[in-house]
Amino acid sequence: MTKLGIVIDKTRCIGCQTCSYACKMQNNVPNGMRWNRVITQGCDIEDGALGTFPNLSRSYLPIACQHCENPACLHVCPTGATYKDESGRVLIDYSRCIGCRTCMAACPYNARSFNWNEPVRDPDFNWGDKEVPVRGKGVVEKCTMCKERTDRGQVPQCVNCCPVRARHFGDLDDPESEVSRLIRDKKARVLLEEKGTRPQVYYFE
Repeated sequence: MTKLGIVIDKTRCIGCQTCSYACKMQNNVPNGMRWNRVITQGCDIEDGALGTFPNLSRSYLPIACQHCENPACLHVCPTGATYKDESGRVLIDYSRCIGCRTCMAACPYNARSFNWNEPVRDPDFNWGDKEVPVRGKGVVEKCTMCKERTDRGQVPQCVNCCPVRARHFGDLDDPESEVSRLIRDKKARVLLEEKGTRPQVYYFE
């Protein structure tokens, strides 16, 4: 058994959004939707800044599904569409999703999207990994920790493509893995720890 997780070094993140677009291409994410976002903390616009020129500062926070050990989304799903697999990933069975969006309301990380209409892509065809399920109108979707890639022993595409190596992926249950060492050595923390969801995504700075 493994417990897959991601550790993010906020000091290295430059807000380039490469992770967002790599995720989008890998997972055939339609127009107007991102599973993986990089927000500028304290700002209401993407890539904003705090302060008054020339004394400006900015800090980036990459955020997606936190693949919680105790996921709030799973507990409220009425059909069992949301589930945790043997690797600790929180996934959605699209065939069971009825589009009630209860999981979206329960998630404290705002990490899910809903297909209100038939997905639109530009160019107008499906792309990305051929093993990624195609989602249609009326279902919720989100980060899967690149299930198709990680099932093949590869790292998630956001980790693979990060140009500054701000992201690290591995087995949280292995005390000698890179992610476990980073959590210990850098005193990495989770977001909204007080919610009790026990995320498998950690951050340090």
